[in-house]
This record gives sequence, C-alpha cells and structure tokens, in this order.
Amino acid sequence: MSVNFKIGFNNNFITNSSYTKFLGVTMDNNLSWNNHIDLLMKKLSTACYIIRNAKTYMSTSSLKMIYHAFFHSSMGYGIIFWGNSLCSSTILACKKKAIRIMEGFGNEVPRRNLFTKLQILSLTSQYMLSLLMFVVQNKNLFSTNIENHNIDTRQRNNL
Repeated sequence: MSVNFKIGFNNNFITNSSYTKFLGVTMDNNLSWNNHIDLLMKKLSTACYIIRNAKTYMSTSSLKMIYHAFFHSSMGYGIIFWGNSLCSSTILACKKKAIRIMEGFGNEVPRRNLFTKLQILSLTSQYMLSLLMFVVQNKNLFSTNIENHNIDTRQRNNL
C-alpha cells in the first residue's frame, strides 16, 4: 500500500524521491543499501583499474599505498551502516579482486593467504573493527550493567 502525502511550508513542497544522499551515504525509500553499494562499486572498480595499471611500474608496497588511498578509504566510509547488508558480498568480491591484482594471482590462490600476506583486513573484519572503534569512541552512548540493575556483580562495568 502506497501513501501519498505532501510536506511543505509556504507553498514550498518537498518532492518524493526513491533515494537520497546524505553526507556521502545513499539511502533508498526501502531502507536498503543497494543504491549505496552500486555507487560504491563504481568507485572501487575504478580503484581496481588504477591498481592494475600501476602494477607494471610499482612495487607491492606502493600498490598497497594506492589500495589504501583509493579502495580502502572509499570502502571504509560508512561501513558501520552498510557493512552487514546482504549486498555487501559484491564489495567483498571486488576487494578480493584488488588483492589478487596487487599480488598478480588469479583465482587459484586462497584469498585468506593474500589478506594475511598484505596485512589487509577482510571486509567482515574491517566491519567489526569499525563497530568496535565506534563503541570505544562513544562509550557515553551505551549503558553499563550497573546502570540497568542494582546487583553488584563482576560484570557491572561491562556495556
């Protein structure tokens, strides 16, 4: 069921949109991350292209710097929001592609070995690290056990 309503002030009405972009994060009217992932994939594909072209001229350490500048910075922005979505698997596939390009391997080499060798976190690990960093930096937003009950236990200071 679709509900049509108009929001406005002084005859200036807000137009309905299927998606919106706010601070670099794209949300659609179904609260899914498909549009954001699609836009992100374009950026990450460009980063893979840059890495592939630079591979013939640069060392692995230089390629890793390019990876962090173009790929990782784009992928990491807003990951605490979209990192657990169903469509994030396409980002993981692109990340594996970038890692394999940097090392010059095809699909025959297990990705876990390449992530470890290059000291780059997988998408899931990067998502969990970002969530943990958010919690540590914003402890005041969370309550501790002692605030939720009056029992003085060993876990009283845990979130």
